[in-house]
Amino acid sequence: MEKTSTAVAIAEVIKILGLHGKSYYDGSVCTVQFNNEYQMYKDFKEAANDILIMANRCMVNNMVYLTKISKTEQTILEVLDTKTGCLITEGMEIPLDSTLCNRIDFTVGAPLIYEDLSKAQGLDSLRKQLVEANVNSYLGVPIILSDGKVFGTLCSVNSIPTKIREEDAMLFQKISKLFTYFLELERLAYRDGLTGLFNRQFLYKYFAQNSNQCGTLMFLDLDGFKAVNDIHGHDVGDLVLKETARRLETFVDKHYGFAIRLGGDEFIIYLIGITDKQEIIDSANEILRCMSSWDTLLTESHLSVSIGIASYSNESESINHLMKNADNALYRAKASGKNKYQF
Repeated sequence: MEKTSTAVAIAEVIKILGLHGKSYYDGSVCTVQFNNEYQMYKDFKEAANDILIMANRCMVNNMVYLTKISKTEQTILEVLDTKTGCLITEGMEIPLDSTLCNRIDFTVGAPLIYEDLSKAQGLDSLRKQLVEANVNSYLGVPIILSDGKVFGTLCSVNSIPTKIREEDAMLFQKISKLFTYFLELERLAYRDGLTGLFNRQFLYKYFAQNSNQCGTLMFLDLDGFKAVNDIHGHDVGDLVLKETARRLETFVDKHYGFAIRLGGDEFIIYLIGITDKQEIIDSANEILRCMSSWDTLLTESHLSVSIGIASYSNESESINHLMKNADNALYRAKASGKNKYQF
């Protein structure tokens, strides 16, 4: 490929990868199963409380709270109450389709306002939950990260009908954006800048905080990646890495675990709580299949992946020892002909 501009390189590699104009890395996909990354953020609780104090200044007599949203449920993270009588508490986990926040249009990012829920139309399916929670007015604004991923919501509720001024709703949005800035800065410490996957620091910190878990670590290395850079240039190589990340995220989205980019063309799949050998073999074969199919224009590079696998159930197992075992297994997989796995 003639090296002209990044735009030309991107346009060509989209064609090479057979993506037909689709995004090959969408941050909104990122590890939906692993939904508690924020717990590793430094001073998260303090930042959340500061945000609620600011929010309470414009909704003085209301309860204000922060939530985290996954595909299926909403978790109440932090609450600041001014004796409203609303029955919402920290740690509550609520099915997402049973929440008012699920009615926010996250694509637009506009506030959702109900000044008197007793008179609101179209809420029959939520009426019982609202009565039980003693909620009769609601203001909710989305917390959306720069890659489009939804973190959660900033909300204000009261047990009585409440007039919500437009300027208060706008201020709530600005406060929500301030909290987003905090989240973005914290994410930088644990994310790979190119692919958006978790990084080595995240892996080490997660393992330190969850060393009593059992699980399986898969060490992945792209076969033929050097040829991609040599033939097509590093712009195309970067986009192959992004496509690899997207495929690995699609895989972990169906399993309980997360994907990591160590650097270069080396990746980690970490499967939490999985030690059954047949289940691991099935997972490895699934990864081999999803990483062996590429557009014909990349055939000459012989792109595939080799996998080294190390499982553990011993609390004293260190992450360095686990990584070394997986790396040794990866070396044997490559030596045996590539596009294979070894334990």
